[in-house]
Amino acid sequence: MDKKIVFIKDTGISLPERTKDVYAAFLNGLRDRGMQDSVMAVRVADIGAYSQGVVIKVLPDTTYYNVKDADINRIIDSIKEGKAVQDLATRKEAKQLRIVLRNCGVVDPDNIDDYLARDGYQSIKKVLFELKTQEKVIDEIKKSGLRGRGGAGYPTWMKWNFAKQMAADQKYVICNGDEGDPGAYMDRSVLEGDPYSVVEGMMIAGFSIGATKGYFYIRAEYPLAVDRIQNAIDRCYERGLLGNNILGSSFNFDLEIRLGAGAFVCGEETALIASIEGRRGTPHPRPPYPSVKGLWGSPTVINNVETLANVPYIILKGGDVFARVGTATSKGTKVFALTGKIKNSGLVEVPMGTTIREIVFDIGGGIFNNKAIKAIQTGGPSGGVIPKDFLDTPVDYENLQKLGSIMGSGGMIVMDEDDCMVDIARFYQRFCFEESCGKCSPCRIGTAQMLNTLSKIAEGLGELSDLDNLRRISQAMQKAALCGLGQTAPNPVVSTLRYYQDEYEVHIINKKCPSKKCRNLLSYKIIPEKCKKCSVCMMNCEAKAITGNKDDGYTIDMNKCVRCGKCFEVCKFKAVSKE
Repeated sequence: MDKKIVFIKDTGISLPERTKDVYAAFLNGLRDRGMQDSVMAVRVADIGAYSQGVVIKVLPDTTYYNVKDADINRIIDSIKEGKAVQDLATRKEAKQLRIVLRNCGVVDPDNIDDYLARDGYQSIKKVLFELKTQEKVIDEIKKSGLRGRGGAGYPTWMKWNFAKQMAADQKYVICNGDEGDPGAYMDRSVLEGDPYSVVEGMMIAGFSIGATKGYFYIRAEYPLAVDRIQNAIDRCYERGLLGNNILGSSFNFDLEIRLGAGAFVCGEETALIASIEGRRGTPHPRPPYPSVKGLWGSPTVINNVETLANVPYIILKGGDVFARVGTATSKGTKVFALTGKIKNSGLVEVPMGTTIREIVFDIGGGIFNNKAIKAIQTGGPSGGVIPKDFLDTPVDYENLQKLGSIMGSGGMIVMDEDDCMVDIARFYQRFCFEESCGKCSPCRIGTAQMLNTLSKIAEGLGELSDLDNLRRISQAMQKAALCGLGQTAPNPVVSTLRYYQDEYEVHIINKKCPSKKCRNLLSYKIIPEKCKKCSVCMMNCEAKAITGNKDDGYTIDMNKCVRCGKCFEVCKFKAVSKE
């Protein structure tokens, strides 16, 4: 008898409603029933389910959410009997819908037969033998309303159609896997968890524009993703799914991988093309756009990983089916890497139009340590900060843009009451400064000037005129920078100024950081009535800024203090204040 496979998403951490390590309890239950040889239980971190509590997935298609201690033996007995526990199986994880992540955690990413068993390569078969023409394929993508998931949200069908219309002996398709936003790992997870679907999406894009060659551009820091894509390519060649006369048709298509060195700017299309060609990865002005003149001067379509992962689903199910999900202008789902001060961090996939509040609280479980939420940052270094007042905003391209942010590739960082907006803006500006290729002066000089100004404010040396200077530099960069990196680098600064100018002013006028994050603006003081005169603070002060004795007590000389915070951390009696 074939083994039954069970995936268990269980961290082993006890919750009020869960006193057992569910994975261990599940194994014990199998042994008690003599089922240890017929059922294989696998503890996993990601099966695309992020509701609070335990998730148990019995392959092929039964999932139990929010599993409690009392449910474990019932689930095991149901596996033995070969039928689901209906009242438990009806517990659904709210809000999420898996299209991009439909196979992640379900198929073995190294096994092509697993992918074939889940309608793998049926979409390219439909393209070659049912739709047959480029126009019909592009029309399905147009019906779906699919927009690029790499950040700008450009209609996918339109990009494909431009390239299709170009007359050329050679055309190319490129998968942009150069994911570089801090806290983002959506594309990496798809490449690692479902490589064959991205390969199939590349094939369909190639057919649609008349390309016979495709490249995966993946940053070298993703070695597992690179290995799995290479394995997928090799297996497809073995099965006749890549190369000449695919599936007995006249369609020829080849794929290979190019590694990126980790430059954030190479996520920009023209810089990416330059990198593949072996040149320095810097952007050049557009037009001409890559769909007209791209890789080695030939028409080229560049789509990111998530966009391509949607394509086989759209072709197989139909563009109309995909278009039923989402909003009027933003169709389908979006994968977000939910990180920051959140209880349940991880990948989430939600229909477009889901509100920020639903993502953070219904799926993410709320704020870590039950602190107050302050803001959400979307779009990575190119995005903006969204205050808590807009938590009920539906997430789509237009709504985020109205708030001064962008969808980006899908990073979503949650901030709580302890986060400082000046510090956040400085963090992202430092990232953009370090990642700027330096080719154009608006970006090269602008990021440096903004970083210096933000550092000046964070160190207590700021002036009110600095705020106007930040705005002027931002406007100049947005209008004059050569590529998207420079044009969007000011977004975190502009959005924090827009919503949190009062916080900037406190830093400048009062020389205080309300969130106590800016180290140079902190001051430490020993509270005499709380101090037990144990001398632990003095013994841990490497700057020798604490003096005194066990009879008279201790004081901190702020002129000598380096503001390391060690005294605050080691005092068990909360006798050291931080202001």
